[in-house]
Amino acid sequence: MNSYVLGFQEIDKTKLAMVGGKGANLGELSRIDGVRVPEGFCVTTEAYKSIIGQTPEFHALLEQLSLLQVEDRERIREISAKMRSVIEGTAIAKDIEEAVTSHLIQLGENNAYAVRSSATAEDLPTASFAGQQDTYLNILGKESILKHISKCWASLFTDRAVIYRMQNGFDHNKVQLSVVIQKMVFPEAAGILFTADPITSNRKVVSIDASFGLGEALVSGLVDSDLYKVQEGKIISKKISTKKLAIYALTEGGTKEQPLEPDQQNKQTLTDEQMLQLEQTGRRIEAYFGRPQDIEWCLSEGQLYIVQSRPITTLYPVPKVNDGKNHVYMSLGHQQMMTDVLKPLGLSFAPMWLSKLGASTVEAGGRWYMDISHDLASPVAGKIFVNNGLGSVDMLIQKALSNVLKRKGYIKSLPRGKTTLGLSGGTTGQMVSGLLQAMKIYRKNDAGLMQKMIAKNDALTRDVAQRINGKSGDELFDFILQDLDEAFKTIVLDNYGVGIVGFYPSSWLSKNMKKWLDEKNITDVLSQAVANNVTTEMGLELLDVADVVRPYPAVLEYFQHADDETFFEELEKLEGGKAVGDSIQTYLRKYGMRGPGEIDITRTRWAEKPTLLIPMIITNVKNFEPGSHKTIFEQKQLEAEQKEQELISRVECLPGGKRKAKKTKKMISVFRNFVGFREYPKYALMQRFYVYKQALKKEAALLVQKRVIQEPEDIYYLTFEELRKVASTYQLDYSIITKRKGDYEVFEKLTPPRVMTSDGEIITSEYDTGAFPKGALIGAPVSSGTIEGRARIVLKLEEADIEEGDILVTAFTDPSWTALFVSIKGLVTEVGGMMTHGSVIAREYGIPAVVSVENATKLIKDGQRIRVNGTKGYVEILE
Repeated sequence: MNSYVLGFQEIDKTKLAMVGGKGANLGELSRIDGVRVPEGFCVTTEAYKSIIGQTPEFHALLEQLSLLQVEDRERIREISAKMRSVIEGTAIAKDIEEAVTSHLIQLGENNAYAVRSSATAEDLPTASFAGQQDTYLNILGKESILKHISKCWASLFTDRAVIYRMQNGFDHNKVQLSVVIQKMVFPEAAGILFTADPITSNRKVVSIDASFGLGEALVSGLVDSDLYKVQEGKIISKKISTKKLAIYALTEGGTKEQPLEPDQQNKQTLTDEQMLQLEQTGRRIEAYFGRPQDIEWCLSEGQLYIVQSRPITTLYPVPKVNDGKNHVYMSLGHQQMMTDVLKPLGLSFAPMWLSKLGASTVEAGGRWYMDISHDLASPVAGKIFVNNGLGSVDMLIQKALSNVLKRKGYIKSLPRGKTTLGLSGGTTGQMVSGLLQAMKIYRKNDAGLMQKMIAKNDALTRDVAQRINGKSGDELFDFILQDLDEAFKTIVLDNYGVGIVGFYPSSWLSKNMKKWLDEKNITDVLSQAVANNVTTEMGLELLDVADVVRPYPAVLEYFQHADDETFFEELEKLEGGKAVGDSIQTYLRKYGMRGPGEIDITRTRWAEKPTLLIPMIITNVKNFEPGSHKTIFEQKQLEAEQKEQELISRVECLPGGKRKAKKTKKMISVFRNFVGFREYPKYALMQRFYVYKQALKKEAALLVQKRVIQEPEDIYYLTFEELRKVASTYQLDYSIITKRKGDYEVFEKLTPPRVMTSDGEIITSEYDTGAFPKGALIGAPVSSGTIEGRARIVLKLEEADIEEGDILVTAFTDPSWTALFVSIKGLVTEVGGMMTHGSVIAREYGIPAVVSVENATKLIKDGQRIRVNGTKGYVEILE
């Protein structure tokens, strides 16, 4: 077997490094019974390496290219052109030419061929690289074929291919090119077949694009293709487009565009029978490869040919279903303000907690989803689940699920079983107990209750940290499981009524102030500067740290290059460094267990990486005067008190005013005493998570010492139970870690849907645009008021550069973002609802906010002037 050329019959997926993604897939396709693939062979990467090995100039240029960034477009264009010229100008070695000639003779020298590039980083499950290298059709004669082989090799360094590799993190040095030589088929029709609908992601729907002539007209966008949808042997939709031209092969070689006759322009490209045949062939190919496929096909003289198949890389993974029924899944990440991918250890922690609330969780694409099929299948539970509370968590989730409920036939196909009240209330027993507790708390209205709760939990956390110390192996994992039960009891069950009692006055005040005084969004003002909100206090107390830092220029200069390993040690050497260090340490003792994405136990905490606080401290020094913590709190407190007095005075003037005013005063008092509790459970849970994490990190250090794992962070790629087993046996198949690290990188690039079905269909929703200004970006209003300012797009908290008066535009916020809220004047997020973190804090700081604005971080450009209407729920781009 010549290493320079392999026939399709010699190729399978193990030859990827030699023939690239396209070549490997064609070899595999040729093995599938009932699938017709035009004959051909591959000029292997060995031939490519032989050619570039002869040209020192190529390697010098490659080294220059490797130093460039995506932004260096002109330099990329210049170097890439030189590299293509060098490759095309290098003569193909005699032994390569002879190997190519031998295979051409076997297939027929006088046949026309397609000459197609096939890179080793191409048509992969993680990246398609579609269209990045060149293809040449209807090439005749050995000399022309050899010339186009060189052109294919050179196309590895087109501008688009180079930039695509840079954007996807592929090393230019490690990508090789094979060339596919395949007999031409001269089709009457050609197109693309997706075995999963590329629009809805429904795995049961096959989508077919079809046009007359060669498929190049369709791929290059020269024509509008017909679009057919087929599901389980039934054609469910047809869109017949006007096709004014087609591309056909010329007898002398090459291709030409040819206008279609008027009577053919609106003709259906495929017969119904051909559509069904394509569906069957697509399903056969999909079954062989084990995942949805993007397939290139053509029809010639009534025969169906497959000329390529590649994985569809953009589909979001679907949870596995074992009962054969339809299921509906709702994202928990959107509700927890954490749509980032989680590592397996973090993924396994949340279900242990959420299951105690009666939630059935599944994993998909490194995120949490809740299987809500039983809830939706019940006529009563479905309406309660969708309409009671979901809108306050994420409006677009509620709208999407409302769309699901309208599909009566689909709802009947869902499995029936035990329902929950989801995340909007917990189990029935918990709700009843909580209501009784809430009534008692409401009557007493003890303003000091929250302080007592916080002090009790702080003492419990200290006790847990002491008792977990020294535990290892099974003893440690048993302790964590037992303490999670205890934490659920002390944080949730024992205080369930406190949470409820904060919501009742809010609802009462909103309803009655609107009814009696025509006052809307009244709780937005009344929730400002409430006591015992651990999250708003966290933001304000960082202003105190900034006050300590402000007088010391040397400290501010050190912050620009501080290292976490020696942070406090080096800080103490500077003037004012000890005072600053003590201030930060005090802050970390209270809030150090927090950090971005904190619901994932594997994410870095401030106490582990104190430099994460530096950008926020510097922002506070830049934007605020000394003593701003007290000034801001007192100002917001005064506004709330003045609003309370105004409301009570106006209510007293109404019929029955004295009675109504007394009730209103009580409701405001209860509201302000207990509304801050809604931020507390997560704070308390994060305290526990941090204790567990420090113990697990000690376990990781032991596993590294015993050479079971290579680095401490490897434990994050194991589930809780897997880690327990490894810690007990000191045995691990390390390939599990390697695979999951690769999966994590893939999942990072995916956008998780809010709602999806077990068929993979992404259920979407839209806002009614009729009542909003033209061109406005619509979302959910969560904190009233209107503000104009400069948009600041911030995707990572540590990269925030906020000036006072900026409007923060981001995907989502969690408590770690709170420190920024003292500087901003408006908030726009892609995720969220009335009761999610950013909304609550925005109201308490009096910041207009709109959430659930889809693609806000892409549609709004950093630095643009925008207007945020937090009363009606829209954003206008002013420039």
